Amino acid sequence: MQARTMTAGKTILLVDDDPNLRQSLAELLRLHEEVDTLDAESGSAALAMARTSDCDAILLAVRLPDMDGRDVCRLLRRQGVRIPILMLTAVDSDADAILGLNAGANDYITKPFRLDVLCARLRAQLRQHERSEYVVLTIGPYSFHPRAKLLIDAESGREQRLTEMEIAILRYLLHTQGKAVPRETLLSQVWGYSTGVTTHTVETHVYRLRQKMENDPTKPKILLTEREGYRLSC
Repeated sequence: MQARTMTAGKTILLVDDDPNLRQSLAELLRLHEEVDTLDAESGSAALAMARTSDCDAILLAVRLPDMDGRDVCRLLRRQGVRIPILMLTAVDSDADAILGLNAGANDYITKPFRLDVLCARLRAQLRQHERSEYVVLTIGPYSFHPRAKLLIDAESGREQRLTEMEIAILRYLLHTQGKAVPRETLLSQVWGYSTGVTTHTVETHVYRLRQKMENDPTKPKILLTEREGYRLSC
């Protein structure tokens, strides 16, 4: 019996405007890596699918009919999508690769590519992502488990389940290492200035987080409000 690959059972989103390439790549990935695939032919379709589908990685073309793939990557990161994104491009240049990596891509692969090379780099990114997702972080008296979507009180063992947006907020505040983050910055980095979303949405999510994190949410000691915005005291 053939050994199952590290990617077996995972789902990969293929984003390219060439239906023949999408179909060929999907068939080869299913055969050699035992993955399920979803596909999108445009940037807008990819953004919608990434938000609603449970994908493990994205193969994203730079050239799309409605927008630049690097802009799609940037928007996905702002919306809290943390899975590996590998960009596919026909342009083989360091400058082009740097633009993609700066947009938040994990890797950059030039067309035409060998399937074994693509699969090897995809497996490497999935391994790295899984290691980072299993990292347990400390926030005040809590251990923060992003992958399990849990805050666990270290003393009592009490668990609080978190939403994707709450996880994204905590990740970003942890990234700033105790510095205050303006509401507008959180709105931009977590929601990407989505239509209909205002700083009031940020305030509502912070309020709900405090209900889960603080012994007395009216007198917070962990998730603090500053004149500039919010910060974690941890």
